[in-house]
Amino acid sequence: MVPLAALIKEEARSEKLERPLLRYGCASQSKKGEDFFLMKTDCVRVTGNPSSTFAVFAVLDGHNGNAAAIYTRDNLLNHVLSAVPRGLSRDEWLHALPRALVAGFVKTDKEFQTKGQTSGTTVTFVIIDGWTVTVASVGDSRCILDSQGGAVSLLTVDHRLEENVEERERVTASGGEVGRLSIVGGAEIGPLRCWPGGLCLSRSIGDIDVGEFIVPIPYVKQVKLSTAGGRLIIASDGIWDALSSESAAKSCHGLPAELAARQVVKEALRTRGLKDDTTCIVVDIIPPDRSVKPPQPPPKKMNKFKSFILGKRSKEPANKLAKKLSSVGIVEELFEEGSAMLAERLGTESSGGTTTSSGLFTCAICQVDLAPSEGVSVHAGSIFSTSSKPWEGPFLCSDCRDKKDAMEGKRPSGVKVL
Repeated sequence: MVPLAALIKEEARSEKLERPLLRYGCASQSKKGEDFFLMKTDCVRVTGNPSSTFAVFAVLDGHNGNAAAIYTRDNLLNHVLSAVPRGLSRDEWLHALPRALVAGFVKTDKEFQTKGQTSGTTVTFVIIDGWTVTVASVGDSRCILDSQGGAVSLLTVDHRLEENVEERERVTASGGEVGRLSIVGGAEIGPLRCWPGGLCLSRSIGDIDVGEFIVPIPYVKQVKLSTAGGRLIIASDGIWDALSSESAAKSCHGLPAELAARQVVKEALRTRGLKDDTTCIVVDIIPPDRSVKPPQPPPKKMNKFKSFILGKRSKEPANKLAKKLSSVGIVEELFEEGSAMLAERLGTESSGGTTTSSGLFTCAICQVDLAPSEGVSVHAGSIFSTSSKPWEGPFLCSDCRDKKDAMEGKRPSGVKVL
């Protein structure tokens, strides 16, 4: 455990490297009343140290009601932060975020499902700490980065069954059925859906009536921007069903964040009309020594410059694209993982697991105290485990272990997978 005074001293030293300014705005048009958002810029890593601030932005697109979106908006951030170990330096904190985001998403889903409500929600959850941006997402809301250099980068992956072959294979392997809606006469219409339930998405929070193979485990991407800064556009599918990533970025070039968010919504409505809830957050990450200036369109001579799209949608390997982006000073990719298997996402703890001051173990998902004899390793009995030692941590309580087994298509009782 690092003393608080030492942490504050280290934070103060790191603050000599000036942090960017944030300017942000949000706009929306409602049709069903199921879109929600979160904008919080006064979070702190170290209590009592104002120089350790970070910001959180999120867009949540509910379906089958708004209960899941509201619950997630109000609880997800606390669940993520509770999964980050105490006493970490800034670099250690950033390194721990991807795993904490997985735990926070699963805990939020687990708690909401105990309420017995059948609604669900997509989540695109963005944490900005200095020049580092960490994005976690389930569903088909999206976050893009529009850099000062003119390239548009996708920081999320859509979990739509229609478009994501890997997710279709995972759902069917876990016991779900994927198909289109059948009408009288046997004709099939509409997008691919998961049955039972008929959901078009493969990942979400909530949706207790659909099946545990619709998982809340997020795709997570962490990048470090160059000191030129950039613009994030975070929006629900009401935007992305009308506009491509490049079109959305182009439509608001040169506008301050608040006006840019309104313009993106306006352009989506002009293109497609109000067919769904439509929400957009724009965040400008601005160098402190520069006047407030949103990303500018690239010079005309660069019109043929192709935008690089990061993530699994790209036809090029992500690492190859990352190298291209880094070479022109746009972004450095720090982390990317989209596996739906908890054993892969929670990693290992060679020390045997996180313990409390009383010597008890804690569940890696819900953070409840466990006696050494109570916890079950996330790697025990898992064919997806990267650990050769199934007695290693992190550990899960029995409830979280049952949820893990259900998401992987196993019986909660631990029956062998056929």
